[in-house]
Amino acid sequence: MLGDLPDNAQIDVITTLPNRYYSFSADAPETENDGRVTIRRIRLPTHHSGMVDQAKAFWVYAAKVLGLIRGKNYNLVFATSSRMFTGFLGAICAKHLHAPLYLDIRDIFNDTIRDVLNGKPTSLFMPMLEAIERFTISQAKRVNVVSEGFLPYFHSRYPKQSFSFFPNGVDDEFINYDFNKSTNEDGSSRRILYAGNIGQGQGLHRIIPDLASMTASDDFVFDVIGDGGARDKLERDLAKSNIQNVQIHGPVIRAELMKLYRNADILFLHLNDLNAFKKVLPSKLFEYAATGKPILAGIAGYSAQFLLKNVCNAVVFPPCDTAAAKNALYSLNPKITDRTDFISRFRRDNLMHKLVEDIIGLI
Repeated sequence: MLGDLPDNAQIDVITTLPNRYYSFSADAPETENDGRVTIRRIRLPTHHSGMVDQAKAFWVYAAKVLGLIRGKNYNLVFATSSRMFTGFLGAICAKHLHAPLYLDIRDIFNDTIRDVLNGKPTSLFMPMLEAIERFTISQAKRVNVVSEGFLPYFHSRYPKQSFSFFPNGVDDEFINYDFNKSTNEDGSSRRILYAGNIGQGQGLHRIIPDLASMTASDDFVFDVIGDGGARDKLERDLAKSNIQNVQIHGPVIRAELMKLYRNADILFLHLNDLNAFKKVLPSKLFEYAATGKPILAGIAGYSAQFLLKNVCNAVVFPPCDTAAAKNALYSLNPKITDRTDFISRFRRDNLMHKLVEDIIGLI
């Protein structure tokens, strides 16, 4: 993307060292510099994905970011945020630096909080969270959303704001990878793979135990790859029902994940039955689609519409509806599907070129 920038452009990237899961971390240097781009990765305390742990990690990150930008001059601040607080930090930085802010929104944090923590003490903090959202969105000169399902929410609240839509897209490494299943792979079982976070938002504990039990006699095996705050709940439910055809493994590096995709027969996606998740467009959909493998998705709203419109040999069912999930599973074509058209339309490098052009337009 540097080719899209002026020759004298300098970019400082401040991010974190990989720290999403207590059980897994990947190596990365704390500082990198190639002459035009400097990357600084801040080391955060490990956490178990709970909200308190994540809040502590964020304040450590925020303090170090504010220290790193002190005394600097920037023409633009870009912030990408899945939980609003990174966007809030970007807004603070932009205000402090008197620089325009380009904000990239990957989730509607307050919407999710209302659903996930409905009726709990955290709801007392909603006025403060809404004020943070107003400040963050209002500070931005342009807001990109990765899901068009977000736009009605934001348009109704911030009608004067300028919005763009650039979704996540398909990473380069998926484009030429051979996802045909290995010929030496054991064919006695049909393997259904879920790879991603195992939290309340995914609600795997509400679907996998029953679905696995209902399909065990047909030799379906579920491989669950990941970690998160609801993993213990899923493991307890599986053990309680003595379900044997579900295997849970911790997070893996990307190279290993690609092999798991290749050796899977079906890829599984699920979001909990909450209104907030009817607006999202999970980045995992782009990974799954690029493999050509059949996709079984328990999703609703915009993501379901997007999947059915753009991805062949993919079926959806209402979240947490086990009977519908079973019927959808048996309706899938087990063969790998050519999705060249999808990949060409949603290549990440093409989307990012357009995003960079949009960002440069603010300077």
